[in-house]
Amino acid sequence: MEKVRKFVSATSVIKYLKNEKRNLSTETLYNYLDFCKSVYLVNMIQRRNIIGKEILSSQKKIYMIDHGLRQAIYGNNQRDVNQILENIVCVELQRRGYNVMIECIGTKEVDFCATKNEEVIYFQVTYLLASEETIEREFGSLTAIQDNYPKYVLSLDELDFSRDGIIHKNIVEWLLE
Repeated sequence: MEKVRKFVSATSVIKYLKNEKRNLSTETLYNYLDFCKSVYLVNMIQRRNIIGKEILSSQKKIYMIDHGLRQAIYGNNQRDVNQILENIVCVELQRRGYNVMIECIGTKEVDFCATKNEEVIYFQVTYLLASEETIEREFGSLTAIQDNYPKYVLSLDELDFSRDGIIHKNIVEWLLE
């Protein structure tokens, strides 16, 4: 639960547990994850190849539904601010009724593709657009998508970095909409 928004695969978790001298079958692990999902502790978000629209079932990202629970267990870790913001956006999109997936396009990844009925919106989430490298990474993933659906970069920046038809928005303002 500490590493919200990290890819998880049964193999990597089982391997980690074996290193910790603990045994757990893959089936038991999936049962635990399903249980955590059924009691609204976590959401498991699927990855999709945007070009072929195929679901990449090998890995999913886990997002905590109750961020306060994570804070209570692990404390306030300022180094995880990107992960925390991404988690907050994921939960908010689902609260607003969107189906959320992670889009992969080549070597790039878009944090969220949110769909509801015929509506499609893409989101990149970052703490700050503090360097040209960060700006290129966040906007570049969205620029790689060749459709006309709305695309947003959400951050805590107060300045507007919108460009190339991609809307930059302060994450707090977006949450209050």
